[in-house]
Amino acid sequence: MTAAETYEVDAPETVIDVHHLTKSFGGRKVVDDLSMSVKKGRIHGFLGPNGSGKTTTIRMLCGLLTPDSGDGTCLGFDILTESDRIRRRVGYMTQKFSLYQDLSIRENLEFVARVYGLADPRAKASAAIERLGLKGREKQLAGELSGGWKQRLALGACILPEPALLLLDEPTAGVDPKARRDFWNEIHALAANGLSVLVSTHYMDEAERCHEIAYIAYGKLLAEGTVDEVIAGTGLVTFTVSGPGADRLQAELEQATGVDMIAPFGTSLHVAGRDAATLEQAIAPYRDRPGLKWEKGEPTLEDAFIDLMRRSEDNFK
Repeated sequence: MTAAETYEVDAPETVIDVHHLTKSFGGRKVVDDLSMSVKKGRIHGFLGPNGSGKTTTIRMLCGLLTPDSGDGTCLGFDILTESDRIRRRVGYMTQKFSLYQDLSIRENLEFVARVYGLADPRAKASAAIERLGLKGREKQLAGELSGGWKQRLALGACILPEPALLLLDEPTAGVDPKARRDFWNEIHALAANGLSVLVSTHYMDEAERCHEIAYIAYGKLLAEGTVDEVIAGTGLVTFTVSGPGADRLQAELEQATGVDMIAPFGTSLHVAGRDAATLEQAIAPYRDRPGLKWEKGEPTLEDAFIDLMRRSEDNFK
């Protein structure tokens, strides 16, 4: 996939700017006092576990849901009163493939072009087919495509009307690593040409490809910034222990004072704490165990998210 177009988008420098958004369903707050901003031409990763409120937030941003309280703008338009204007300038790619399964690739793209009132829908569809590497598959039914090819088609439909902002809700779920990499190469090319992107994901490698990230759990925004800023914000000091029997240390170390987070990674354990001296004391009795290798390292993004998740409060309780 290649992104040849330059997106000369008429959008403010801050394309998303919302404050204190709250949304409840059945008496439970799905989004709780959330404030965030996304800059023009940036890829902003939106991370969090299932049920954390990511999809609800995205739907409020593009005018598909009205918040119970809070306010803000998307592309300079009020999310409470100008949702129609927002929807015309946003490309929204949902978790579930939402194009017509019984239409071909070309028919789907031409249909989207007509819905948006684009001039010469057939030419627009042809250009998208060429750009997305779908040449030769134009007549194939969408329902017969693999996950990766469906993803390309869905992205092509989203960018066909040349939106100012892409909202992508876990777009790479269920596709193979190569398709994920191709997708992210395309997203970076689009952003380099001026398009702004908010993308939710579960994958740490994808989060690390974002210019900035926001982490939400149980409806609350827990961290926001660059990857390095989010990791540094946890204040974690991390050690990795490997070797025979390392996996059996977890139960013992979880009870030790000074160990704030412990997680297995393959045959090794990441052991972390916020106070370096107390953590050193906690692991000292295990340093000389035969076969174990201890190394001090830098906390990873996954370490940070495990720690953030551990400290968050489940809103289902």
